[in-house]
Amino acid sequence: MIQIENLTYQYNKSEPILSFPNITLNKGKNLLILGESGIGKSTLLHLLAGLLKPITGKILINEITLNSLKNNQLDQFRGKNIGLAFQKKYAIESLNLMNNIKARLFFSKVVVSDERIEVLLKQLDLFDLKESKVSELSEGQLQRLSIALSVIHNPQVILADEPTSSLDDKNCKVVIKLLKKHAKQTNANLIVITHDHRIKPFFQNSIKL
Repeated sequence: MIQIENLTYQYNKSEPILSFPNITLNKGKNLLILGESGIGKSTLLHLLAGLLKPITGKILINEITLNSLKNNQLDQFRGKNIGLAFQKKYAIESLNLMNNIKARLFFSKVVVSDERIEVLLKQLDLFDLKESKVSELSEGQLQRLSIALSVIHNPQVILADEPTSSLDDKNCKVVIKLLKKHAKQTNANLIVITHDHRIKPFFQNSIKL
């Protein structure tokens, strides 16, 4: 379950204060957040992930007040409970695709079989690239790797920032269906933040910033 109340954020005093709507999302429910570039969508995602601290308000995830946790507690909570798929790709350059996923599991302290990893890679059409270096991947392949990294550890909250921006129509549908499938399997919350209106039909709940 996710609750957002009276949330505001300001990058510096010369910029306007960003205000976000109150949101209550029951366990297992999904939400699409639409809005044009620069409106604060990515800021909201970073707040939900605990990567930014709000000026006012609070964020509750499964009854844990995120912005009251100390840094080490927040790191542990995020690693175990939150799956992040950012628009900017954060794969480890020195590792191949498969080892990037295993590194994600190591830091999450979650054990997943190689068989399950391979099933996920096949679903994302990445299996034949599992030994490839990150530098050898295209933008679309990197985006699909980001999706794999966000769901492989079975998080309770999946946060996706523009997860389809580099994808064609076919892979756009594959990625959104996969995100929804993994969220349903673990009764997790899925929040997708985007300006890509192609994915709106896949969500019953949506808001516009």
